[in-house]
Amino acid sequence: MTRSLSAGLALAFLLVGTVHADPVAYTWTGMGVNVSGSSKCQTYRMTIDVTVDGNTVKGVFQQQGRDQRSFSATKDAKGMFKSKAQVGGGGTMNVSGIISDTDSRVLLDGYCKFEGKLTPK
Repeated sequence: MTRSLSAGLALAFLLVGTVHADPVAYTWTGMGVNVSGSSKCQTYRMTIDVTVDGNTVKGVFQQQGRDQRSFSATKDAKGMFKSKAQVGGGGTMNVSGIISDTDSRVLLDGYCKFEGKLTPK
């Protein structure tokens, strides 16, 4: 009886799958880097918040004084992700980064570049 109960429990765990980890939240705040000769980028302050749930990466970013924007992506086996985000005036920004045990970074690249090391919230 004990043996069949143990086998049944083992089968149940196998069918249920792996335990789902809680989402992990990161943040970065910093200044922009000039792109295309624009000298204003270094005066733009951006905050980027990223939440990782399994392989799903969702983020929101907000430049000081502007509307909040969002993006979503899927990270690969190396932890890298890439997406596009809609910004004002019908434009887009390229969003990329990495979330891993050794490095967590994000880059918004468009009218300016905003790049930094993500820190856990």
